[in-house]
Amino acid sequence: MPPARKRARRYDPAKIRAAVLAQSAQVRAGVRTLTPEQLAAPTRLGDWTVRELSAHVCMALGSVARSLEEPEPAGQEMALLDWPFATVTAAGRIDEDTRALAAGAGPGELGELYARTEAAVAAALPGASDDRLVPMRFGAMRFGDFLVTRTVELIVHTDDLNDATGLGIPYDRQALAACTRVLADALAVKAPGGSVEVRVPPYAVVQCVEGPRHTRGTPPNVVETDPLTWIRLATGRTDWDTAVGEAKVSASGERAHLAGLLPLLG
Repeated sequence: MPPARKRARRYDPAKIRAAVLAQSAQVRAGVRTLTPEQLAAPTRLGDWTVRELSAHVCMALGSVARSLEEPEPAGQEMALLDWPFATVTAAGRIDEDTRALAAGAGPGELGELYARTEAAVAAALPGASDDRLVPMRFGAMRFGDFLVTRTVELIVHTDDLNDATGLGIPYDRQALAACTRVLADALAVKAPGGSVEVRVPPYAVVQCVEGPRHTRGTPPNVVETDPLTWIRLATGRTDWDTAVGEAKVSASGERAHLAGLLPLLG
């Protein structure tokens, strides 16, 4: 796992909390409309159906309240920009927990589960300090940073649900911005340097990849794409050649080829 050498950018705590609740409400509204046939439909996540995917999103949200119920750890073990590289280490456990939660859950049961989970999170947030340490699968983390990771989970899996069902669940702007920025900053951690500028307007610009550092004027190596395409690249939902071939990514310069650095999230 690469060390998080890059200092994590600051996120507005009030905006992140509002974004988590807003995006979870959007997902809940969509999930409540799913038919049994839609719940049984395949997704792009291996052999997960829409039922497992829906349950997983709820489980990821519910971890907010559950983390605050546990005793506070003695020390921090995980920085925000370590998190994207650690997710792959818990894939097996996450799969098991997701399947257990999803087993036999129909539209009604999932809707009730989402409602209870959202209520628990909304009740827990007002009294929680962003600096409180919380336990998670990968090590103790600041609660404020943990909430930022929930925007990644919610946005990435909202996109998975839309791909599988065509529901068109909206993306909360603040949640989409935070997700984009975390994954862009993770690229700069994985490939430190200043020879390539990666632009994801309107949310993120980072420099990465070893080589001559750009200081003024137009950078010689530039990659530009939209937020959802970037998120799909960073999480392996699409690949570099496909995105470039579909003109969803523009890349100029001999170093502006990022295929070997993607995906970032396990």
